[in-house]
Amino acid sequence: MHIHRRDLLRGAAATLPFVVAGQAFAAPQADSRLLVVFLRGAYDAANIVAPTGSDFYHQARPGIRLAKPDPADPKSALPLDADWSLHPALKDSLYPLWQKRQLAFVPFAGTDDMSRSHFETQDTIELGQPIAGHRDYGSGFMARLAGVLGSRDRPIAFTDQLPLCFRGGADPIPNLAMANVGKPIDARQAKLIEAMYQGQHVGTSDLGRSVAEGFAVRDTVFRTLDDEMKASARGAVSARGFELSAQRIGTLMRSQFNLAFVDVGGWDTHVNQGGATGYLADRIGELGRGLAGFADAIGPDAWRATTVVVVSEFGRTFRENGDHGTDHGHGSVYWVMGGGVAGGRIAGPQAAVSAATLNQGRDLPVLTDYRALIGGLVKRQYGIDQARMGTLFPGAEPVDLKLI
Repeated sequence: MHIHRRDLLRGAAATLPFVVAGQAFAAPQADSRLLVVFLRGAYDAANIVAPTGSDFYHQARPGIRLAKPDPADPKSALPLDADWSLHPALKDSLYPLWQKRQLAFVPFAGTDDMSRSHFETQDTIELGQPIAGHRDYGSGFMARLAGVLGSRDRPIAFTDQLPLCFRGGADPIPNLAMANVGKPIDARQAKLIEAMYQGQHVGTSDLGRSVAEGFAVRDTVFRTLDDEMKASARGAVSARGFELSAQRIGTLMRSQFNLAFVDVGGWDTHVNQGGATGYLADRIGELGRGLAGFADAIGPDAWRATTVVVVSEFGRTFRENGDHGTDHGHGSVYWVMGGGVAGGRIAGPQAAVSAATLNQGRDLPVLTDYRALIGGLVKRQYGIDQARMGTLFPGAEPVDLKLI
């Protein structure tokens, strides 16, 4: 890991107005910190921050929907407002932050990239450039933000390789890998089961052969889906890995770094994603515990000056597919967290969730552009003037959702 000289900057300079290219800017919130969490693979936002007030939601997702809030049912969704509810797997981790008004959700958020390609849309977000015209892959939006912040910036990527969003900075940016945690398929157990049925028959059916073929089909399906999941994750740490590493991130951001990026993979849920329980519930539970652990580890003083933004490349199809999962969609729900965040609310423009309001009849529309959202946050948090905002997110006007 490379530690840059900027990591040592402390003291009086942190309280003064800063100058970039000869221009003075208002001093930002003292010792401000920003963490961007990228959920690679497109998480199913509509089952995490779910529009349970919509009858169409329950009709469109008969096998994976969350039940409307019910205090007597621990598996039911947690009420946010009359229209929206939170996944019950976040009850003990992030729901308390919502109740403290330190967490807000921005539905109908995303990009104007309609490719529905993991890689293209992930690139779109990390570059932060208009999708029309030439893309400069040597200029990520967080590298540009580091340049705008100048000497106040102490950046790091918690990734095994420097992500696209941090490419193109004037100075080297350190990165620190976090190991993935996961369990492979237990091939030994499969062989034992096959041996149990070897030589047995039911009529003319060879049970041993049938079981072996069944395991072979299962392994083929698993590997196909696993390969796609790994590809869409682009080497990102698993949600479980993030849960185990988040406190370490908080400790490092409390004392050493103030601008950070981490990606978390495993969200491409085409098959058997589950509802209140199941695969997605387990992953979101791990993510929630990780984020809560981060907030604890960074400490109350630093938490008050920290903003965490959780994004994903796109949402998923609003209707459940034939495999009890969801496919590549468009609009998503972004999260904004922090001790100084004006949370406890659903922010940004909204539309009634119905078949008539779906984008192309299949997924949520985008009403808040991610560049406008993040631009509005960093403009207020760091006191960046309008001219520099044009450098950070060219062609995108920042929107102030009054979250900071």
